[in-house]
Amino acid sequence: MTIEELKIKVEIALQEIRPYLEADGGNISLIDITNTTVKVQLEGACLGCSVNQMTLKNGVEATIKRHAPQIKSVIEVNGITF
Repeated sequence: MTIEELKIKVEIALQEIRPYLEADGGNISLIDITNTTVKVQLEGACLGCSVNQMTLKNGVEATIKRHAPQIKSVIEVNGITF
């Protein structure tokens, strides 16, 4: 699978989880994919939310892995782009 195909799969996963984040005033953006790690940026209300790491692990990471099983981890980059 090419990196472009992988990005498409990850974006599909993010589109699936995005409505739940938007319902709470947040959002998420794909920043980069390096090897088996996806870097995302949480936005809006997600930034100050006390459960954002749980959302990232149980919601975002699980959804991405379902669409792209080769992904091993998802990290939040706190607004820093690479």
